[in-house]
Formats: sequence, C-alpha cells, structure tokens
Amino acid sequence: MKKHLIAIVLFSAALQAQAGVDRFVQKINLPAGLTAVVAEGDFEARSIGSFTVRLYSAEHAQPGDDTTFFVGSIVRERDGSIERIELADIDGDDKPELIVTVRNAGTGQYLSAQAFGFDKKRVWLRAAVADLAKDADPIAALKKATLNKK
Repeated sequence: MKKHLIAIVLFSAALQAQAGVDRFVQKINLPAGLTAVVAEGDFEARSIGSFTVRLYSAEHAQPGDDTTFFVGSIVRERDGSIERIELADIDGDDKPELIVTVRNAGTGQYLSAQAFGFDKKRVWLRAAVADLAKDADPIAALKKATLNKK
C-alpha cells in the first residue's frame, strides 16, 4: 500500500511539472539595464488564461544574473497563446514599449496585442488592441490606438 501511495505522489508531481512545459516563457533585454520576463500563467491552458510581465533591474546584478532584483509586475488576461514579444515605439517618444502579441486559438486565429511602458521602478499597460485579423500588423494597430487616445 505504501509503495502505491509513493507511486501516486511521484506520478502526480511529474504531471504537475509537465503542466508548465509547453507554456510561453521568454526574457527580453530592455533599455536602462532592465530585463522583462513574459510568461503564460502556471498550470493554465495554452488557449486561454493570463500572462505576467515581470520587470527586473540588472543594474547591481552579476553578469548573466539579470533576474535577481525584482522591480515590478503586471498580470493581464489573454484569449489565446502568446505568439511573440518585441520592442517597438508606438507613441513616437523614442522610447520602446514592450509588445506582447497573442493569437486566438479559434478558427479565425485573431490577434490581440498589448503594449507596456516601463521605467526603473514599474511596468504599466500603455495600449491594447483585440480582434485583429490573423494577418494584421499588431504594432501598427497599437500605434493607431495610441494616436486615437491623444
């Protein structure tokens, strides 16, 4: 009986470890000695859930250790899987925003994108667009959305 219980616990732990394997997790270097980590939520479905943008300062870190000093984070809803992250200046201020592009898992494969501003102390949502055609340019859509806010 004890062997069966141990086997069940080990199998359960293996399944839990496997649950996060296919999710999107990626680091990107930002200006001013910052690093961002973008990750789909732990143990969530790939097709829906949340994602985080975590910001770290590498200013006092050892080389290669750019996620030691946590600065701030934001959690956002997603309808689909993160497809890519990139930097782009969407508001013309010569400072890049962090862009997170998500592709819907449905038949239309619609895109959505969110742009995040950041500084040495925090990260915040700058703009968001949703229900874009599957071949749309999310950065152009974010630029347009930002211009419409002004």
